[in-house]
Amino acid sequence: MNKVEEVISELKKLADPVRAAHSQKFFKTGPGEYGEGDLFLGLRVPQTRKLVKTFRGLELQAMEKLLQSKWHEARLFALLSMVDAFKRGSDKEKEGIFKLYTGNSDRVNGWDLVDSSAPHIAGAYLWDKNRQPLYDFAVSDSLWKRRIAIISTQHFIRNNSFNDTLKIADMLLDDKEDLIHKAVGWMLREVGNRNTEREEKFLKLRYMKMPRTMLRYAIEKIRAWQAKDVPEGTDLARISEFLLKPYQDYFLLIGLHREWICFPQGFYCRGGGNISTPHEPGSAECACSSVASFTVYKNCTF
Repeated sequence: MNKVEEVISELKKLADPVRAAHSQKFFKTGPGEYGEGDLFLGLRVPQTRKLVKTFRGLELQAMEKLLQSKWHEARLFALLSMVDAFKRGSDKEKEGIFKLYTGNSDRVNGWDLVDSSAPHIAGAYLWDKNRQPLYDFAVSDSLWKRRIAIISTQHFIRNNSFNDTLKIADMLLDDKEDLIHKAVGWMLREVGNRNTEREEKFLKLRYMKMPRTMLRYAIEKIRAWQAKDVPEGTDLARISEFLLKPYQDYFLLIGLHREWICFPQGFYCRGGGNISTPHEPGSAECACSSVASFTVYKNCTF
């Protein structure tokens, strides 16, 4: 039995049919869904990671064969092994792993597969090199290549380099895939965690055309900030200048108090009233008697 067969055998020993059935649904493997046809054994990720340590030292040829497996967990095993080998490898070995990764990107065909590997292989390898491969991936017809492009930049973000993230996010702004909306929003949020002004500058120019899911992911941490009252005496007309169109996922009051975020069902009266429809303070729908009684809550749900 060769190494590839040994790995598959060990994975199958840990198979869980119940978990596998759940994964088939969770990862959208039905007809027409993004994971159509993918097959699961039903392992938990920690189990797979433990096996990676057991089989540490696999040759690239074995990793490539495992990447071709019909089993999702076998492909995850291969990618985690590549990440482990990359961290420990020489410059020449890292180059080989990067080429193997990008040359078999069609087998990195799941959001979990991309997210657990792209920053640690493609992002890490390209950190001090020409990053054009990511821009090429960003315009690919492949959903997974486009996700690799943006998620790879997480390595750059962690090193306080944001330009490529923002450029690729711009390229993917009109993408039709929900998995890309989530990925872009996530990376924008990561930028904001390290440089709020850079994220806000990006959002201010693009929020009106960003997909709702992308926007929601991008501001996930912002909306958790402590709520603030509108200062008494603030001109209502001026407040309305900063309100975005109704029924968007949030309202950024940029320019007045740039940190205020509000959501649908996010306008409340101090008297306890809850106005579920987004509205402008002082409008016919507003029960607030004055500016002083208008409060913006950022932790409201929608």
